[in-house]
Amino acid sequence: MRTITPCLWFDGRAEEAARFYTSVFPDSGIDEITHYGPEIPEREGQVLTVSFRLGGQQYTALDGGPEFTFSEAVSLEVHCDTADEVDHFYDSLVQGGTTQPCGWLKDRFGFSWQIVPPGLLGWLNGPDPDAAGRVAKVLYATHGKLDTAALRAAYEG
Repeated sequence: MRTITPCLWFDGRAEEAARFYTSVFPDSGIDEITHYGPEIPEREGQVLTVSFRLGGQQYTALDGGPEFTFSEAVSLEVHCDTADEVDHFYDSLVQGGTTQPCGWLKDRFGFSWQIVPPGLLGWLNGPDPDAAGRVAKVLYATHGKLDTAALRAAYEG
């Protein structure tokens, strides 16, 4: 098997989305843009696909039209190493979008992201169920960006 490449369906904004995403993440870039040909005359010359990388992971953005839209059923998790990374990724991606519960956001294209602070998964899955419960309570009560310091304080009691 070669690789698995997520394909994101857009309505006329695939190139704009790919350029935006690659501006946010390090080790990212646009690799190839293809265009509709004469076989679909009403779209000839318009962007069909954009092949791009985010953090080294390959993606395809498809300009397929209005038939399909994003939902929270699919999101991308961004596991951060520092609180500064949480701030950077959340604040960048939410511009023109909307905040969501538990640290999620929808970007300006309607795509969902989860910005995961450092330590969160360990705190939730650690050996102390009381500490995990305190962290979960803070997590579930948050609408918008997660506060790493508040989550750590909840874990530490």
